[in-house]
Amino acid sequence: MTKICAILGASGHGKVVAEIAELNGYIDIEFFDDRWPELQSVEHWSVKGNSESLLATASSFDLTVIAIGNNNVRLEKQTQLISVGACFSPLVHPSATVSQYAELGVGTVVMANAVINPFAQIGDACIINTSSTIDHDCKLADGVHVSPGSNLAGGVSVGECAWLGIGSQVKQLISIGSGAMVGAGATVVANVSNFQTVVGTPAKPLNKSK
Repeated sequence: MTKICAILGASGHGKVVAEIAELNGYIDIEFFDDRWPELQSVEHWSVKGNSESLLATASSFDLTVIAIGNNNVRLEKQTQLISVGACFSPLVHPSATVSQYAELGVGTVVMANAVINPFAQIGDACIINTSSTIDHDCKLADGVHVSPGSNLAGGVSVGECAWLGIGSQVKQLISIGSGAMVGAGATVVANVSNFQTVVGTPAKPLNKSK
């Protein structure tokens, strides 16, 4: 029987999600995006409707994935779709390494060559992007985005909807607060507060007045 996957968000990120879904046996990929009907396709995949269309048909799909980069919006849309019967589960690229002792929340996507080590706990609607690494005993709350090439050492905790920029590095046992942002290439060696933005090596709070 053909497995059907609905993807909300006809974006570049959505293209990556679509291929991962295909590699996991989802033959029929249907995109939904609020730019429809002006937007009719993304590459060779069709855009079937907008977010309201998906809400109306959510229970008919074998899998739904929110391919939206904004962490808060992604988590909000997933919660909304679950309430109307949409099916969410983790989606993992075949080249990724996920420990049998790790936990992945529903709606979380793990990209190519990512590594998630034993007893890491990943929340719902997270993005574990290309070639990133999550070491032992890390705890990521819902809606976190770990960008390509980022590395979290053991025992790191990351709050809801935090974002770690491309190539960032986090020292072991560090706590990163909810809604925090870690800049590209930053090296985090001290705890980061809720909604704080840190940049540089070592990472320091961004002075927005400059």
